[in-house]
Amino acid sequence: MAAPASRQVRRRARAAPRPRSAEDWWWDRLAPRGSGYHLLQSDSMLLVLSEPGPARPRAQRRASRRTPRQAPPGPSAAAKPKAGLRPEAAAAPAPAPAPTPTPEEGPDAGWGDRIPLEILVQIFGLLVAADGPMPFLGRAARVCRRWQEAASQPALWHTVTLSSPLVGRPAKGGVKAEKKLLASLEWLMPNRFSQLQRLTLIHWKSQVHPVLKLVGECCPRLTFLKLSGCHGVTADALVMLAKACCQLHSLDLQHSMVESTAVVSFLKEAGSRMRKFWLTYSSQTTAILGALLGSCCPQLQVLEVSTGINRNSIPLQLPVEALQKGCPQLQVLRLLNLMWLPKPLGRGVAPGPGFPSLEELCLASSTCNFVSNEVLGRLLHGSPNLRLLDLRGCARITPAGLQDLPCRELEQLHLGLYGTSDRLTLAKEGSPFLTQKWCHTLRELDLSGQGFSEKDLEQALAAFLSTPGGSHPALCSLNLRGTRVTPSTVSSVISSCPGLLYLNLESCRCLPRGLKRAYRGLEEVQWCLEQLLTSPSPS
Repeated sequence: MAAPASRQVRRRARAAPRPRSAEDWWWDRLAPRGSGYHLLQSDSMLLVLSEPGPARPRAQRRASRRTPRQAPPGPSAAAKPKAGLRPEAAAAPAPAPAPTPTPEEGPDAGWGDRIPLEILVQIFGLLVAADGPMPFLGRAARVCRRWQEAASQPALWHTVTLSSPLVGRPAKGGVKAEKKLLASLEWLMPNRFSQLQRLTLIHWKSQVHPVLKLVGECCPRLTFLKLSGCHGVTADALVMLAKACCQLHSLDLQHSMVESTAVVSFLKEAGSRMRKFWLTYSSQTTAILGALLGSCCPQLQVLEVSTGINRNSIPLQLPVEALQKGCPQLQVLRLLNLMWLPKPLGRGVAPGPGFPSLEELCLASSTCNFVSNEVLGRLLHGSPNLRLLDLRGCARITPAGLQDLPCRELEQLHLGLYGTSDRLTLAKEGSPFLTQKWCHTLRELDLSGQGFSEKDLEQALAAFLSTPGGSHPALCSLNLRGTRVTPSTVSSVISSCPGLLYLNLESCRCLPRGLKRAYRGLEEVQWCLEQLLTSPSPS
């Protein structure tokens, strides 16, 4: 008899309720019992799902099936007494029905409805600032009424990108898709985009004019407009937009087919408030640049002229001094992948006023261009605040010409030559002039493809070993691809620059095999240092 008693004790011990843990307490807080919600946990998310009600035990479901249905009230409810029953039993009153249970209170509305609308809008604003309004706001509006109300706030729809739905499809299908999207925009513009500030249209072919008309009517706060790969942009649409959107100050027309007359008309209407302008170089660019040189945009701060995928072989005629007079407030000037042919300064002609506010100059090109030390001096003789100088592909620029520049706090210097110096005689000396002048401020340095000698590079990079004030150098990116840098020079640079996060040593003929690659991140750079210190020097 002892054995059954011990089994009963074990069963009782197993049936004893276990103490509640902190996890159970949190689960009850998120989805309390009787709230109509239950939790579903996966590897990377926690879902709160609604349910119709708590599931009943199997015994209760069976009992409900066996219970006979009550007869409906009416004359047929007074059924005749069955044969074989006594009259007293037949006349006995029916037992009183069981009292109907009082319905419980309705389920909790959930945490989504308890968050104030203002807080929910702020949360959505953080997500929109990180990833944009679409597709998040469209999906959030389908969660519940509160989320729909929050996602419908026009303040969240300040940046929108509208791409043609059928890019690369036949022309007829693309036209139908654009018309269908235009019908949706006729409702979205006044109801969602009333506070729109930045709009981007990508690959619109036929309905650009109606879209711009809607923008002019419903988006008075528009400040930035980008048309990428768009066709059919007329002068009337741009002028109407300039008149309706009085805060519009940035226009990006790269890779779009826009007639020069339309752009010039827009600049004449809105040129006084223009701050940023992007343009793709073509045969029609001359008229647009002529308007800029004629002081049409005196407040312009960013100007970028670049070529498309197919490089344009027509040289760009851009007088330096006229540009300095027409756009004196320029802060960023980018002439990308252009065959720029600067006009020479005539005899007795005084130099231009310069760009006193210029902070970035980019003249990068994939082929050899005609930018020389003399042209660079004319551009930057009045720019002491320059922070970024990109001269990739400018093989005619020498360290001696860079040493004479007035800027003293340059942070990024790119002098890489990528296949453009095959037929040119490169300078073998002079690199110490660059590092000794800017070693205390340089964060990125690109010398790839340059022909400096081993000793010259050693002297140049030795400037980072001792910085004024005893502080560590600010260098975090160094590109020495294809140079004659030695292992001792590389190891000394890594040791003296603890913040170095990118180091490119591809095709460096003086380094041992296995180390000629790009290193990204602090761990890889330190691993390169260990290998350089332990590996023998190449023969």
